[in-house]
Amino acid sequence: MGCMLSQLASKFAFFPPSPPTYHLKKRDHDGKLTVVSTAAPIPHADDTNLDVLLVDTKHGNKIVAFYLRNPYARLTLLYSHGNAADLGQLYDLFLQLKVNLRVNLMGYDYSGYGASTGKPSESSTYADIEAIYECLETEYGVSQEDVILYGQSVGSGPTLHLAAKLPRLRGVVLHSGILSGLRVLCHVKFTFCFDIYKNINKIKKVKCPVLVIHGTEDDVVNWLHGNGLWKMAKDTYDPLWIKGGGHCNLELYPDYIRHLSKFVQEMENMTTEKRLKKIRQNKKLQPKSNSCFSCCGGCSTTSSCTCECPKCSSCECPNCLSCGCPSYSLSLNCPKCCKLSCTRCCRLPKLSSCFGPCFFCCCGKCSGPSYSLRCSMPSCCCSTPSCCKNCWCLKCCFGLGRHSGTNGKHNG
Repeated sequence: MGCMLSQLASKFAFFPPSPPTYHLKKRDHDGKLTVVSTAAPIPHADDTNLDVLLVDTKHGNKIVAFYLRNPYARLTLLYSHGNAADLGQLYDLFLQLKVNLRVNLMGYDYSGYGASTGKPSESSTYADIEAIYECLETEYGVSQEDVILYGQSVGSGPTLHLAAKLPRLRGVVLHSGILSGLRVLCHVKFTFCFDIYKNINKIKKVKCPVLVIHGTEDDVVNWLHGNGLWKMAKDTYDPLWIKGGGHCNLELYPDYIRHLSKFVQEMENMTTEKRLKKIRQNKKLQPKSNSCFSCCGGCSTTSSCTCECPKCSSCECPNCLSCGCPSYSLSLNCPKCCKLSCTRCCRLPKLSSCFGPCFFCCCGKCSGPSYSLRCSMPSCCCSTPSCCKNCWCLKCCFGLGRHSGTNGKHNG
């Protein structure tokens, strides 16, 4: 049943341009493939810096790929494009990235896109990127240490699928990436069997640095998707949140190419020793728990909490207006999270020696290792902690009597 629903979801997830913006033909003198474009500028057929390839996948499809050479490149960018686009439309962008980032670039069309054969589906895109990566290894001698995977929108699915399998990748770029296909359509907190592109699970398996780029005004894939992927990545690079950016126009902003160039340059200079050092530092800085139990409509996964409560979700999300901790009135170790109103301390006892520095307390004034029990009467426990600590007497705690010593007798 889950497989059938997944196939149904795939039918609504892929929108290849129809008709394609290019087609292939063979050159007369050597039989090599060239591109004839119907929409965008494509270089001369004799351009030696562009290879047009037909690559076989394990699903039996033949997919088209462009390999753009840069003689000064040290790294190779494997680009997985977004929906409703094909290589004919992307060639101009590929050319700019090749020059400005100083990389070799491999771009490809998914099965059913452009001049690639077959039908698009989640599993076919996985087979597509695996075949392209194998082509890079066998035909061009590129190792995974010299590869940066780039996934835009739907392309973040095959990108993270491959990245989770390659432990020595140089880096990953997620451009307007998605948490999962279903989460694009509606806000859900659980992953269902029929969901496609479960990036929310795969991002945790990526071991290389991850750069996330997302527009704050993206009305197709909400900014919260990019923020969620960034927070769940193990080795994160400074994200780029493009203010006012949408889903298909981020390349037009100057910050886009500037930030991306900085990332590629740092990946070029990163040695194995530096990578191991950074991983160790990240492990030391990583909080013990950063689970978020939803503070607004979008923080259903993880969050960077500003208070000490591991279940509190006062995160960096701009839509969060207040703490949404589901157990705020009974919060452990979190005086900032509690919402009860009080003057000096809460109207419930505080058992700090058993449950930590703040249990049933919201004012933050009832801390200290010497207090094992507190009540709302300032005349007793709040001023004489040793009394309740020694005898646990209700008369003492409510100010009805006073100790004369340690024998447990009362005066009054």
